[in-house]
Amino acid sequence: MQTLIALIAGLIFGTGLLLSGMTDPTKVTAFLDLGGAWDPSLAFVMAGAVGAAAPAFAIAGRRSRSVLGTPMQLPTSTRIDKRLLIGSLIFGIGWGIAGYCPGPAITSIGTGSLAALIFTAAMLIGMLAFEIVERFRSARGPATITQ
Repeated sequence: MQTLIALIAGLIFGTGLLLSGMTDPTKVTAFLDLGGAWDPSLAFVMAGAVGAAAPAFAIAGRRSRSVLGTPMQLPTSTRIDKRLLIGSLIFGIGWGIAGYCPGPAITSIGTGSLAALIFTAAMLIGMLAFEIVERFRSARGPATITQ
């Protein structure tokens, strides 16, 4: 049942991305081009998404189990550290260069976009590199230099 619900949620999300035009990298880069032909439509899509998600997250925060009975696994950290800032910077640079973030890229693969396929492959390679570095860091033990 969980897999079916996840599939349905993913299809709804992907359909929303397609209908809103967020799978078009030129639309995304136009949103980021504040000094040129700025397209504010992505801001409206984001505002709609936040408006729809905020009540769901408020309800989820008060529950210990999901509707399907699985434990809720919401983030608990509110710490803004160097790793978060660097990761956000890398994400933003990739988004600005490619015009894709993970959801729209995966959705665009379904439309036959070679650019989205290349982006997704590069993203997966980056995720794998991160995992390798993290495993290496944890195998070395705690860092001796404080940050």
